[in-house]
This record gives sequence, structure tokens and C-alpha cells, in this order.
Amino acid sequence: MTKLYKHWRDYPVSDWRWPDFSPQEIACRGTGRLMVVPEAMDKLQALRSKLGAPMIVNSAYRSPEHNRAVGGARASKHMEGIAFDVRMDNHDPDTYIAAALSVGFKGIGTYPKQNFVHVDARPMRASWGKPFARRRATPKFAPEEPREADTVAKDGQAKATLAGLGGAVAASGGVVTGVGGLDPVAQYIVVAGFVVTGVALVYLFRKRLARLARLAE
Repeated sequence: MTKLYKHWRDYPVSDWRWPDFSPQEIACRGTGRLMVVPEAMDKLQALRSKLGAPMIVNSAYRSPEHNRAVGGARASKHMEGIAFDVRMDNHDPDTYIAAALSVGFKGIGTYPKQNFVHVDARPMRASWGKPFARRRATPKFAPEEPREADTVAKDGQAKATLAGLGGAVAASGGVVTGVGGLDPVAQYIVVAGFVVTGVALVYLFRKRLARLARLAE
């Protein structure tokens, strides 16, 4: 049963059964009035569920005065509350139109320059407008690519190498703490040994990283 409300805020929230849309989205942009045709809204919700992606509604119900103000057709289906203009920012137009027809929309209008598609629930099939240039749908977020098992293993090897070097450096630090009690010659010998050890560790570390880099290619 079609219902008309003076303002979309007057619609009982508990009666709204289309979870992916709101009364404000469907209301007249110029006056705030809301006409709800359940059969048309059911088709709109079915289309949203079939697509599995958000729909940006440019225009749904229009009051007669607002329809005149925006240059709408004299017999526009928007004034009957059964038409919806949806932007194609995140949809492939061909896929969108096929889905709209499959859920029962009969009227299809394409507006590539304005980047939206009009659908309505008229009883007979009708179509108009120019075709969109062929393109692929643009997802909102790019899916995260799965990591390869060997990449995970290589990361583990690198972490193990770093941990080993860290342990060696820590151990060296503990020995250096006790050097202060030795005579100058002994201190020189110990420090020189640490320098040689440090250079060797750096060389081994760089060699290990180079090997891991070759494995990753």
C-alpha cells in the first residue's frame, strides 16, 4: 500500500523494513516529502542484496513541484515513488542493469554523461538513453592479497638471523663492561677482538640478507 508523508521524519521507524536504505535517501530532495511504494522498495532492496555493494541514490521520490524544478518528465515515475536514479561510481553499468531487470525493474534509462542509471517499476518494459563505455567495476577497497608460504618462511629466517646477531651483540656488551679492570695493553687486545668480531658479524649479516633477497626474486 502506497503511503505519502509530509516529511520523511514522519515515517514510523519501526515500520521501515529495507535495511540498506533510509527514509531520507528515498525522500524528495526539494521538499522532504516521502512516498513509499513497498513493492518498488522491495525491488530496490533485492537489487542491493544481489549486487552486494552500496548504492548511491541520486533521486527517488520527487514531489510534482520539485520534479518541475529539476526539469523532470511530465509523467516522471519519480512522482509515483517507483523510480530510482543510482550513481555508477562503484558499479559496472551492464552488470547493474542486468541485475535490475532480474529483480523486476522494467524501466531502464542510461545517463553516461551524468554517470547514473534510472530504474523504475513500471508494468511494461521500456529503455532509453546512450550506452556507457565498457568498463570494469571499481571496488571500494582493494582486497588484501594472500601471502605466499615461502615468503612467510623467508621472513622467519630473517627474523632468526637478526635475533642471533642481537644475542651476540648483547653478550659482547656484557664482556665490555668488565674490561675497565684490565691494564691498558689487555684492554687494547680485548677491544680489538670486539672490533674484529663486530666486522665479521656485519659481513655475515649482509651475506645472509643478500641470500634471502636472491631467494625472494
